[in-house]
Amino acid sequence: MTLPTADGDTRKAPGLPAQLRTEPPATGLSGASNSRLARAALLTALLSAAGAVLGLGRDQSLAHLFGAGSETDAFLVAWTVPEFASTLLIEDGLAFVLVPAFSAAVARRAQARGADPVRSLVSSSLPRFGLAFLAAAALLIAGAPSLVHALAPGLPHPRLAVECTRLTATCALTFGLTGYCSAALRAHGCYVPPAAIYVAYNIGIIATMLVCGTRFGVRSAAMGVAVGGCLMVAIQLPAFHRRLISAKAAERLAGEAGDEAAAKGRAMGLGLIAAVLTFALCKQSQVFIERFLASSLAAGSISHLNYAQKVSQLPMVLSLMLCTVTFPVVAQAVARGDIAAARARVERDLGLAACVVLLGAAAIFACAPQIIHVLFQRGAFTADDTAATASVMRVYALGLLGHSMVGALVRAYFSAGRPTWYPVGAMAVGTGATAGVGSWAVDLWGVRGIAGANAFGITLTAVLLLAAMDRRGVPVDVSRVLAEMGKPLLAAAGATVAGLMTAASFTSPLAAGAAGCLAVTAVFVLLLWALRAESLAPLVPAVRSATRRPRHAR
Repeated sequence: MTLPTADGDTRKAPGLPAQLRTEPPATGLSGASNSRLARAALLTALLSAAGAVLGLGRDQSLAHLFGAGSETDAFLVAWTVPEFASTLLIEDGLAFVLVPAFSAAVARRAQARGADPVRSLVSSSLPRFGLAFLAAAALLIAGAPSLVHALAPGLPHPRLAVECTRLTATCALTFGLTGYCSAALRAHGCYVPPAAIYVAYNIGIIATMLVCGTRFGVRSAAMGVAVGGCLMVAIQLPAFHRRLISAKAAERLAGEAGDEAAAKGRAMGLGLIAAVLTFALCKQSQVFIERFLASSLAAGSISHLNYAQKVSQLPMVLSLMLCTVTFPVVAQAVARGDIAAARARVERDLGLAACVVLLGAAAIFACAPQIIHVLFQRGAFTADDTAATASVMRVYALGLLGHSMVGALVRAYFSAGRPTWYPVGAMAVGTGATAGVGSWAVDLWGVRGIAGANAFGITLTAVLLLAAMDRRGVPVDVSRVLAEMGKPLLAAAGATVAGLMTAASFTSPLAAGAAGCLAVTAVFVLLLWALRAESLAPLVPAVRSATRRPRHAR
């Protein structure tokens, strides 16, 4: 199946477009564009932070109501489905197909005569994707017993896991529609509704657990996934509908597109779809490997991995917010041959992402026991659970830079909207390393060995992606990127030591965690300033625009 672009073009051009190899660079982004992007990034970060806080509230509710025992392990096996679906359909995966396609259609809208390119793209692609999402949900519901057995063969309560899996399988449809709407809205420069989806999602899960937890037990969490998925779609539909039918939107975009009007249509061919979906599958397979290996360990091992991973992922998620906002910008720049702008944008995003994630990693490593104690140690979650989860979280922190770099780099690889299989190969190598190292390390260090294998595998993938970036993706200066990345690495090392020493000076977990995180932040920023890190520069326009009226909430 080849899905045509708005102008009906179905040509396939494997590899990089010719502009990446031959055309001279054009002008970069204007100051106004940078200001709008900074403001959009700030809004997105604030809403994403709100979603992350609610995600912590969701995990706290799960820990308080159901602890870290075998029943929670059963639900977390079912939780693998929405975890995989969010990566495949919302965060990565289809976004790498849909954002470039919608960006090209939006750019052509200013020149279009007759049919609206965006509406043509939606009418040709949405029905097909919708049917595929529905079929996937039905297949997951029917195949839940086999899926649970494959994911966790040593699970003591497989029947409960099957029931929860059938409830969470609805996310194949709701998350697919969510990802489709998010891609379309971001290509239109509308960032607030897509950034608010996880706020709605987590509210749905928390409310369902609180209302139905007493009657249905841990199944209420799976029911909440179904409710939250519907809310994710509902929160975006009004904005999606307005952009689809509004002539004013087309007129506004005609004035703002400028150089985008020269963008060429691209095909969403099977090659591109297969490449991005295979990449997302390989990436999410790390979670499958973890659950598979942990299912044979003591009860609660899967839960400890889950809670540690959820907290440690927060810095990585925040670090990728700017990359999410700028992905359509990079795609449009590549489409019109403005490689200078694409290269500058990618290099800047990599530097800022490294700063954010390494600051978070330093705080997590320094204050892991205090953070877990404050967040989770209550109700059915015991002190032993805190100690086990904190030890795993410290190991996860070692791989956070790799996770962030993979997320940022792969966007640049797929920004041309062409099939490229190198990211898939790099991710497959990393996943294979995770499986091999994890199978060996689990007998020696248990859950910490599994977390260490995850950190090793994703870091290896990041190294492979960065090493070939100048030849296969947007041609960034790899040596310059590495030199700049070394500065926040050194700052993170110093900040971690300061955080460990500060946290050890307090007996109260809350005071120790707060003081440790403050020390980490202060030392990290001071060391970055002393090292003259260029990665701090993008923060200036974001701070300056914080008090201005947002234009991306329209």
